[in-house]
Amino acid sequence: MYIVCGLGNPGKQYEYTRHNMGFRTIDVLSEKLAAPVKNLKFKALYGEARIGMEKVLLVKPQTFMNLSGEALREMLSYYKVEPEHIIVIYDDIDLPLGQLRVRKSGSSGTHNGMKSVIYQLQFDNFPRVRIGLGKNEGMPLDAFVVSKPPKEEEEVLSTAIKEAAEAVVTIIEKGIDEAMQKYNTKHAE
Repeated sequence: MYIVCGLGNPGKQYEYTRHNMGFRTIDVLSEKLAAPVKNLKFKALYGEARIGMEKVLLVKPQTFMNLSGEALREMLSYYKVEPEHIIVIYDDIDLPLGQLRVRKSGSSGTHNGMKSVIYQLQFDNFPRVRIGLGKNEGMPLDAFVVSKPPKEEEEVLSTAIKEAAEAVVTIIEKGIDEAMQKYNTKHAE
């Protein structure tokens, strides 16, 4: 069994903001796998799907970004999933716009949602898929991540979100090494 958790902020006002790349990737997976994300438990919305022979929970924490780890900790406490079967998807300001980075483990970097996840789980050896937002020019970071990107950036991010969903499927079906080889070499134009 896998838990695939997209980070984001709940509420219509945040739906298409830069900080909601994780939620939007879960939405793409939900549609692709015909698995509505509508169950509310563990401080999260979730849906059940199958990828290959694996049961997969698609998760959108409802705690707001900086407390995302609370929902994941509660789910993990209940489902007892191994760290390598947790996949977290989130935005990254340190990657070029639209670039994906798949990793087996790592630190939270500057991302407060990931800081919460690692703090609550007390380990960082789980796969993650990061979606590059590019550099924030002249806007405070907190305002930048909760703002909506302009049309030309949105087009690049929409493509990256679809690729992030494909990367998650690849991790589950073929392993993280193959996903890293395939998706870490792609660069946004």
